[in-house]
Amino acid sequence: MSSIKNISALEILDSRGRPTIKTTVTLRNGFVGEASVPSGASTGAAEAHELRDGDPARYGGLGCMKAVKLIEGEIQEALVGRDFEHQFDLDLFMIEFDGTSNKSRIGANSILSISLAFARARALDREMTLYTYFANLIDSTPGKMPNLMVNLFSGGAHAGQQVAIQDCLILPQRTDVTSSLETIYEVYQKSAQIVYDRYGMRALTADEGGLAPDFASEEEMMECAMDAIHELPSDDSPDVALALDVAASQFYENGIYQLGNRALTGEEFTKTLTSWLSKYPILSIEDCFAEEDWEHWINFNASAGKEIAIVGDDLLCTNPERIKYAIERQAANSLLLKVNQIGTLYEASQSLGLVRSADWTCVISARSGETEDNWLADLAVGWGADYIKVGSITQSERLAKYNRLLEIEKEISQRSTG
Repeated sequence: MSSIKNISALEILDSRGRPTIKTTVTLRNGFVGEASVPSGASTGAAEAHELRDGDPARYGGLGCMKAVKLIEGEIQEALVGRDFEHQFDLDLFMIEFDGTSNKSRIGANSILSISLAFARARALDREMTLYTYFANLIDSTPGKMPNLMVNLFSGGAHAGQQVAIQDCLILPQRTDVTSSLETIYEVYQKSAQIVYDRYGMRALTADEGGLAPDFASEEEMMECAMDAIHELPSDDSPDVALALDVAASQFYENGIYQLGNRALTGEEFTKTLTSWLSKYPILSIEDCFAEEDWEHWINFNASAGKEIAIVGDDLLCTNPERIKYAIERQAANSLLLKVNQIGTLYEASQSLGLVRSADWTCVISARSGETEDNWLADLAVGWGADYIKVGSITQSERLAKYNRLLEIEKEISQRSTG
């Protein structure tokens, strides 16, 4: 069993310059783990609550000093000296200690930062890699590397709203991380050149590293992506597909999807999405409708889901109850798993188990407000994600995860051949 000796926390800044939390957990046997937690820009209404200060005179109300004081005070007092035989025992204790349905009393950011730091300390205590520790939590064995889903162009809440949809991503159809990153580099560089030639804009990036020129339409965004892909050697270009993060809740109101200057009903927007599928090699569409527009989710999944991944992010919020509802109604066929949406590894594992039982795919995802912490890469490998969605291949908070994936891939390869 692992008894906690001390917990400390620090308010740090995420990749958007906004506060978040870094927490350190020290076990009585001397092992120390630390973890930083992210936050999102496009957030679902059902997400767990982040505890923020609310003081407009400091970080526009986004400060996290209340959470830091809670971690080092009330929460530490409740946890120090307790033995937790399993990671999930700690998570369940904190859920009960919070006592709310959405973690609003002590904050999902407080809870998750402690949970992840404890996981790191426990992995060190057991002399195992973090991805192996994560795999053990779900009675699995690590070995499968996730495919990469990488931001190329951005709009919506991740950029300047120049187009309504949030991201156009590329999916290299490779079997390893190393060659996938090589392909992504080539597509990104060709895209940056297209952006400069056509829009007179150097490679300025959005929240998650995607390029963000002043596209006239969503179709123009996808056409530019295809132009970059087609500039690859002929043997490589067919091996790169597209994915869209529509983030439709961001431009939905009163039954209307405001796509640029077009006001579309759900049926009209469905036709638009279907036309994109017929025109472009899209393998995945995330948040294609607003998070409470269940009717159109169900209809679209029935018609298009046999061929592509219909991914729920804001729709599901990594929340087991919403996932159960979506599975029963066949509203999607893939989960975008973000641990901080639900707030604990335990609940996230419950969500993963539900979608695996339903034969759904799983995309483990970072957030727009990230840190240089790389625990997400270990989680994606440990939990056997089909895809990992981190952002583009620029900016250190993104590269930390990709570089960790390269390390893990080498470790697993050496172990399998050794």
